[in-house]
Amino acid sequence: MPGFAAARDRDADRVPVLGLTVLYDAQCSLCTFLSDWLGKQRQLVPLRLVPAGSDEARRRFPGLDHRATLGEITVVGDGGQVYQGAAAWVVTLWALREHRPLAHRLSTPAGARLAKGATLAAAKWRQAHATDQWGGGSYQWGDGWRYDPSAGWTYEAPPCDSGNCSTGSTR
Repeated sequence: MPGFAAARDRDADRVPVLGLTVLYDAQCSLCTFLSDWLGKQRQLVPLRLVPAGSDEARRRFPGLDHRATLGEITVVGDGGQVYQGAAAWVVTLWALREHRPLAHRLSTPAGARLAKGATLAAAKWRQAHATDQWGGGSYQWGDGWRYDPSAGWTYEAPPCDSGNCSTGSTR
């Protein structure tokens, strides 16, 4: 299964995948549940589970759009392959001993539609259960502002991927 973008220096289209890094949203209960589940599975290809947008993720993969990895599952192969969305789910299942046959079925045209549907269902669940919406938990703006009903508004400067970020708050 080819990745969406590959590192040119290792010719990632022909380099075997010996390890995968799964970037997951550590603020999402579904994502952390699946991350824990993945960690307990027997793996044919080692999986490294790293919170998306974390310092470790930024250090390992400086060329990725880390803001986008918080919105959609992203898996990075050790050869530079980048998988997102349904392809990320399929390649993750492919790495698991008990689920590799399922991954092969999901990589067919008919299976790809099923994988995409499962990915969309997970995204819909995440949206319905997100804690960053009004009316329950905390609410977080993308610019660093966060509202928590028990603590009020707080500001933490977001990480700067481009190096051209402003240093002041916008609210």
